[in-house]
Amino acid sequence: MRTDIVHIGAGELTYEIRNIVEVGEKLQSLGIKTYWENIGDPVAKGEKIPTWMKEVVAKFAMDDLSYGYCPTRGILETREFIAQEVNKRGGVQIGSNDIIFFNGLGDAISKVFGMLKRTARIVVPSPSYTTHSSAEAAHAGDRPVTYRLDPQNYWYPDLDDLEKRIKYNPAVAGILIINPDNPTGAVYPEDILRHMVELARKYDLFLICDEVYQNIIYNGQTTVPLSDIIGDVPAINMRGISKEMPWPGSRCGWIEVYNADRDPMFKKYVASILNAKMLEVCSTTLPQKALPSLVSHPKYRPYLQERIKRYELYSNIAYDCLKKVAGVIANRTNGAFYMSVAFEEGLLNHKQFLPIDNKEVREHVESLVNKPGVAPDKRFVYYLLGATGICVVPLSSFATEMQGFRVTLLERNEEKFRMIFNNMADAIKQYTASA
Repeated sequence: MRTDIVHIGAGELTYEIRNIVEVGEKLQSLGIKTYWENIGDPVAKGEKIPTWMKEVVAKFAMDDLSYGYCPTRGILETREFIAQEVNKRGGVQIGSNDIIFFNGLGDAISKVFGMLKRTARIVVPSPSYTTHSSAEAAHAGDRPVTYRLDPQNYWYPDLDDLEKRIKYNPAVAGILIINPDNPTGAVYPEDILRHMVELARKYDLFLICDEVYQNIIYNGQTTVPLSDIIGDVPAINMRGISKEMPWPGSRCGWIEVYNADRDPMFKKYVASILNAKMLEVCSTTLPQKALPSLVSHPKYRPYLQERIKRYELYSNIAYDCLKKVAGVIANRTNGAFYMSVAFEEGLLNHKQFLPIDNKEVREHVESLVNKPGVAPDKRFVYYLLGATGICVVPLSSFATEMQGFRVTLLERNEEKFRMIFNNMADAIKQYTASA
């Protein structure tokens, strides 16, 4: 074309979590039985939505107003309900106008990063959930600025590294926290969160915190919501119903804005996010209307606890399968429903392989791994998929140079889950010993 129409950050928009599906579907068409352990959708993995939850949603679906627009910020009664839930904890106090609804957190992330000045950077964790890191990189047209999560220390943030990234990069305007974390499944202790808040205060930054898994914590671990400890530091907190309820197809998430009036520039920035949302009119109405009734239902907490108990069991099964595999750094998942497995540095190379009996599958996998620039962990993921049918996501696709993979804990059948992780452990041993 006579004029370049491609956005400066277009090359930073990647989402390997779904890209790997194309490879899996191709191999499936060639006869491979595939175990989809890549996407964090409980419903797709067989989660049974209880009848009482469907009845609540059905009641609101019978209301004509559920089919219309709602206010741009979201339904007032729902925002008031959320504000009351935050305020009764006794931390930062917010009002209904400090809440803005979006079509899922993907929409919120796009707006929050997209409305930043291009030269303003948010330092994000590494590894980092791809939607965050890609959105941050795309808005700036450059690689994401990252701080290290340490696999040798339960995937907790390396606070010294974080402060250096802030101190020596004056373009950094904010810090992203994901707690509980995706992709690692780490749950951050209160003292670490308080240290991160203090860094924001010290360097005059704001915080973005993704707490979509805040109510999915187990193995005796505890944390605190950002609202409890934020004090007077400006912040944006992200919440949603896609994982906790779970209702990912609702595309319903929201941001809670803390201390907007403390800084005129931050207040203007938040206003720009609202204005950007206003151009779309509003977000989905039905899930907003149903949300208070769902989370207040007497059967909601027992249902959520049953799921949490299952994730706790599976996190320990997965950890037990992988913790003694040579060359693997495995941490037990304590929140959300993901596990990140790292390989020791130098363990992987471009000569390793897994035997694949199906000739067509083997040839297709070899065509993929022999492409220029394929990361060593991506090569392993392709061979794992071709040899065992287990579909996971390479860790290097989560804004990190570490090699490994992310896998979910969502399979409902315990026997099948154990088989998947035992096969995975055997495949790692065979692969690393192959060359």
